Amino acid sequence: MTDMTPIKTPAEQALSRAFGLAAPTLPGDAGVKSLREAAFGAFETAGLPHRRVEDWKYTDLRVLMREAKPLAAPPTADDIAAAKDAGAAFATAGARRLVLVNGSFVAELSELAGLEEGLTILPLARVLGEGHPLSSRLGSLAPQGNAAVDLNTAFMADGVVVHVAAGVKIERPLLIVSRHVGAATADVTRSLVVVEDDAALTLIESFEGPDGVDYQTNSALELSIGRNASVELIRHQAEGESALHLHTLMAEAGAHATLKGCTLTTGAAVSRQQAALALNGDHIVAALRGTTLLRGRQHGDTTLLVEHKGTHCESRELFRTVLDGTAHGVFQGKIIVAADAQKTDGRMASNALVLSDGAEMDNKPELEIYADDVQCGHGATVGALDEELLFYLEARGIPEAEAAALLIQSFVGEIIDQVENEAVRDALMAGVMRWLAQRAGTPQARG
Repeated sequence: MTDMTPIKTPAEQALSRAFGLAAPTLPGDAGVKSLREAAFGAFETAGLPHRRVEDWKYTDLRVLMREAKPLAAPPTADDIAAAKDAGAAFATAGARRLVLVNGSFVAELSELAGLEEGLTILPLARVLGEGHPLSSRLGSLAPQGNAAVDLNTAFMADGVVVHVAAGVKIERPLLIVSRHVGAATADVTRSLVVVEDDAALTLIESFEGPDGVDYQTNSALELSIGRNASVELIRHQAEGESALHLHTLMAEAGAHATLKGCTLTTGAAVSRQQAALALNGDHIVAALRGTTLLRGRQHGDTTLLVEHKGTHCESRELFRTVLDGTAHGVFQGKIIVAADAQKTDGRMASNALVLSDGAEMDNKPELEIYADDVQCGHGATVGALDEELLFYLEARGIPEAEAAALLIQSFVGEIIDQVENEAVRDALMAGVMRWLAQRAGTPQARG
């Protein structure tokens, strides 16, 4: 029988050419080079994922990614000037701002002076170029056979590396802003955050870009949380309306650690946020929440994997999606409980609010349990606005459009209200209000 060689799509061909040209110039020692080559080799073997790949069944990247944009060049002075307001949505949060423009770390827009004792912040390019000890941590959490991660590993050139020393509690939030400016290019960023034992950190990621430019973003964050450490992770995806956005969170937590996460997604024509969380010790508490607001023809995919490996751990995953127009929402979530992970308490839920007949939601929550002393559950709901509540509000003189907006705000507000920092919470809710204003046709600035 003759072996069949799959025909490469134009995007796959462009990615192969781009790696061939870029590989010799990308930073890193022989170990990093080997990591890159292995990752791109895995991608070349598998190609872009399609509907026959189970984890990508609802997000056929081979169809949705018709072309691969050229890798972004280092930002010019004009690019940097255009990004001077990056992260403005979180201006009142008092966060330390770290700015990436078109995938490159920009020191003059970042706040690097007066770092707290025990806090180290470095550009990834420097960590790779100097063979910094932290570079050996890169890739240790990467899942196998994931095209978005493989491409990110192959092309990673810059990002932010953060290290919080043992016992250090950073009171001021860190804000990593990825801003795209200019032409339609591909921005690839990789960040590494290590929070040692008994330390604490609040980290915010914000993704921003212009409307009308079909740029592409592939971002990944590796997060390592030590024993008895605490992390709150906030993510705001407000890319331009024509962008393609891929983001991967790879996280691990040690015994007695706490991880709280909240994601707000409103941007990009096509977006996929995927997270893999390993609870490696005992008595870990993890709560991941998110809300996605889609309209027009937007496609938004949230794919989540939580692995319980220790005993007496608790995880909560709650995601809510609002869909208007002909938007397509996806939630795929899986909890895996290992044989030794007794006394696990894991709950996962996806709730979708469908505002139009043309919108579509795909839900696939799963449990995979190998232990016998656990409490686990999952569920998914899809529904429309409550007609009785709408009537109740309208009967009290509230116009229909305003009444609907109040119900939507309440639906997603239960997610955002869990954020501990009040200013960050307000910034996220402002993003919800901008989406509601855009849905109603009310002009309002992006941010």
